[in-house]
Amino acid sequence: MKKLAFYKYIFTISLFIFNINLVLAQDIDFKEIEAKVIDSETKSPLVFTDIVIENSNISTVTNSEGEFILKIPNNLLEGRITISHLGYEKRELKASSIVNHDKILLTPAITQLNEVNIKTTTQDARSIVEETLKKKSSIYNNNNTLMTAFYRETIKKRRRNASLSEAVVKIHKQPYNNLRRDHIELIKARKNTDYSKLDTIALKLQGGPFSNLYTDIIKYPEFIFTTEDLPLYKFSFGNSTKINDRQIYVVNFKQKKDNGTPLYYGKLYIDAETLALTNAVYSLNVSNRELSSQMYVRKKPRKVDVYPTEATYRVNYRTTNGKWHYAYSNISLTFKVNWKGKLFNSIYTLNSEMAITDWEIYDTKLVKIRSKLIQPSTILSEKASGFSDPRFWGAYNIIEPEKSIESAIKKIQKQLKRT
Repeated sequence: MKKLAFYKYIFTISLFIFNINLVLAQDIDFKEIEAKVIDSETKSPLVFTDIVIENSNISTVTNSEGEFILKIPNNLLEGRITISHLGYEKRELKASSIVNHDKILLTPAITQLNEVNIKTTTQDARSIVEETLKKKSSIYNNNNTLMTAFYRETIKKRRRNASLSEAVVKIHKQPYNNLRRDHIELIKARKNTDYSKLDTIALKLQGGPFSNLYTDIIKYPEFIFTTEDLPLYKFSFGNSTKINDRQIYVVNFKQKKDNGTPLYYGKLYIDAETLALTNAVYSLNVSNRELSSQMYVRKKPRKVDVYPTEATYRVNYRTTNGKWHYAYSNISLTFKVNWKGKLFNSIYTLNSEMAITDWEIYDTKLVKIRSKLIQPSTILSEKASGFSDPRFWGAYNIIEPEKSIESAIKKIQKQLKRT
């Protein structure tokens, strides 16, 4: 089963560590702005909001507190920034007008359900999903594309950070209309792990940038919706919504009750006019501990039971010049570790996210130097550390860290100063 094989080598308990070669990026002149995006009515933060500089492919997303940092090249400061969020009216602001620590308000979009209901009477929800999966050759980017992305991965033991990894990578994105796999090249990385917060087996929940890249349902449908799996799901329509003034179908899906294999449940957000997938939010059914454990755990000591208690995924797409492409994904996995003979268990949470921060079309063949590529099973090395350098990322855009991660970074910097 392809899905099972994928998770066996992407998420494991492993002791392998790989050395990473770092390539430093050259600094360019830019201005850095910080702001927060909130709901105009409730004043609550808007998570996963898209922030895009117009007439460029430079972008980022807001963090779990609605905050973002964006590094804007000086030659684009007079341009405009588009702020868009599912279910809200988009806003366009002049880049130079945004003051640091500004609060940017978005207004909820008014959805006219009647228009959508008329269209959906001719097709059932499953048919629309099938049509969406067939669209990769027509409405998705079919050029060789070199994407710059920021990746962050945290491992927590209960509420305490045990490991933090961050990286800037280049994704050699293959055209959507072929079956060739994407490649990832590491540009910069840093990592810190506190083994005192981990079990004696030096537990490592292996993720890595490939795990997020494979959430691209359109490029890799075999990891969630195979032709064989589709009949095992029940699809239905939810209340429609809007994004960037466009009507969006909301399709709910869950596995049928008569099937015991761990499958997924969640929502697909599909553009009503083009049938492009704009967003997907879904979770794995982990009620069967043994089978769901097999999807993530390759190796473990005989005296320990490890199984997931939660596995949630999110993937966002963005459109440029009428063509859609992968833009952001987030994965959250919670595992329970039970040692035989121990009174208490351990709970670990792995959270990883990757955001495309820039990209360009490549006419030439991608991946010229394969020695620079990382493998799907690669774990970022502890030797790849830049926490002591406040200018480590240079002009690269990153995802603004939430308060708990920001606190962890400050602790790491203090430890490095002491040593």
